[in-house]
Amino acid sequence: MNGTIRVGNLFGIPFYIHPSWFLVLGLVTWTYSSGLMGQFPQLSGGLALILGLMTALLLFASVVAHELGHSFVAIRQGIDVKSITLFIFGGLASLEKESKTPGEAFWVAIAGPLVSLLICGLTTGIGYATAATGPLAAILGVLAAVNLALALFNLIPGLPLDGGNILKALVWKITGNAYKGVTFASRVGQIFGWVAIASGLLPILFFGSFANIWNLLIGFFLLQNAGNAAQFARVQEKLTGLTAADVVTPNSPIVSANLTLREFADERILSGEQWHRFLVTDDEGQLVGAIAAHDLRTIPTTEWSATQVKQVMRPIAESTTVQSDKPLVEVVQLLEQQQISALPVIRENGVLVGILEKAAIIQLLQRRSQFNPA
Repeated sequence: MNGTIRVGNLFGIPFYIHPSWFLVLGLVTWTYSSGLMGQFPQLSGGLALILGLMTALLLFASVVAHELGHSFVAIRQGIDVKSITLFIFGGLASLEKESKTPGEAFWVAIAGPLVSLLICGLTTGIGYATAATGPLAAILGVLAAVNLALALFNLIPGLPLDGGNILKALVWKITGNAYKGVTFASRVGQIFGWVAIASGLLPILFFGSFANIWNLLIGFFLLQNAGNAAQFARVQEKLTGLTAADVVTPNSPIVSANLTLREFADERILSGEQWHRFLVTDDEGQLVGAIAAHDLRTIPTTEWSATQVKQVMRPIAESTTVQSDKPLVEVVQLLEQQQISALPVIRENGVLVGILEKAAIIQLLQRRSQFNPA
């Protein structure tokens, strides 16, 4: 999964850590332990380092809580949460699909910042209630300040930040078009990205100062992800209303399970067809497996006339098929998630419709772009 490391589950949600997270963990631990030693000279270096590590882990726990806020609201809406990932810029909850209404999208987006504000209030309250002093007070203060900053930063109204998703939901509500919401919020996100890049780059160019180097990195992050969101929204809009059945390849590679290998070889392999893998159906037309041209090598040619395709075919898992009425937008996401180029399309009763190829979807998008240029 893009080089990430799976470390377990959180409330049934797969939890991953990107290698970049360890770099940030080390930097935060070192920086804050040095700060504590500066504030409290009586602390030993070892104890300061332990407190710095504890603070860093609490800060990342706050990020995880922020993402769990999004996740729990999404789950209540019937949306599966595929994973939560910690990386250099924070965290990311990967959702199976979008909310069905702008109101639901709003609550998923705002849940994370609300959790961060709640943690800010709790840590501040604990500090006052316990009259904490010394390193404990300093750690509680940092937790409160960082969670407040996390909430406010994420409320910036541009994708991919939570504020951008809130803005998307508002535009969606006003216009009745979810894709217009994504496009508008993406453009705003790109504007904030360019502003962040400028604020990080100008001090370097004019003063040789790297004080705002993080702004430069964040700007590139915003710019890239906002652009990706806008591009995907355009793809979704062009595919709206289409289902998997609409893009099934004509004359899909389908053979009967009752064919002998000799008949299969003569009719489909030696006839010059371009296909190397064929879907196999029974007498009712239901998908029962698949056979590839190279599978014939496992059987001596002298036995081809006495051996049927169903004796050599391999079963196909239901998870690698798609229902004919499934929205094409969701099919595209499935192809990307599983990193495959084609899927068998079946009806509800298991009858095979044909094969759907990623190349056919790309061609469809190209045709629609020619007739409806952006």
